[in-house]
Amino acid sequence: MTTRRAVVTGASSGIGAATVRALRASGWDVVGVARRADRLKELDQEVGSISVAADLTDENAVAALAEHLAETGPVHALVHVAGGARGTDRVEDGNPDDLRWMFEVNVLSTQLITIALLPLLREAAARDGHADTIYVTSTAAQAAYPGGAGYNAAKAGESMIVKALRLELNGEPIRVMEIAPGMVHTEEFTLNRLSGDQAGADKVYAGVENPLTADDVADVIAYAANAPGHVNLDLVTMRPVAQSAQHLLARGPLRPLLLED
Repeated sequence: MTTRRAVVTGASSGIGAATVRALRASGWDVVGVARRADRLKELDQEVGSISVAADLTDENAVAALAEHLAETGPVHALVHVAGGARGTDRVEDGNPDDLRWMFEVNVLSTQLITIALLPLLREAAARDGHADTIYVTSTAAQAAYPGGAGYNAAKAGESMIVKALRLELNGEPIRVMEIAPGMVHTEEFTLNRLSGDQAGADKVYAGVENPLTADDVADVIAYAANAPGHVNLDLVTMRPVAQSAQHLLARGPLRPLLLED
């Protein structure tokens, strides 16, 4: 079998960029996809990926990406990381434009990239035994929290696309896997959500012992992609130990409760 090739979206930063690195380190050929061509070029130079700049909410751009991929080699895996959040407003105060943007980048992009790459994934599965789809959603898809309604709704919508796709592909050798991280400290996610408010972004993580990193999530993605082809990790929910649930976060050092306490 030829070297397996993965397409990783959201590759210009955070979990997407870390996933490109993790898959390259485990022997995959990788095509990174994101809007920011300059960031992609730097990543390509660092790890030997071959990236394409594209807006995944644009049907024409996604179609052009699929055409380019078909011309340049097989696609054994789609790792869809691209997404994002805007705002922490209550439902009654939310900006409809923020919700519209979150739907487009989290839900619409998931459908568009899946439609575009499924034919290529089927070709790879027919030739090499199986193919993979891995979607990075969020624990925000599993439980609501105040100020999170728009992101909750968008990630829940993406998660439902993944779950429906798994049922629809039953009988085909294409794995459909979902990775749902909780608190992950990356350079841009919360900063973008808070419109560049660095102090506000820092406050989100203040006192939390070892929030997840982009590398932590990428390690799980690489494990899923490299697991035997008959093993499907339907849903992996991962959080830092300090975050027992979406709403329950410990701030300060973690320590065992001893009898004398």
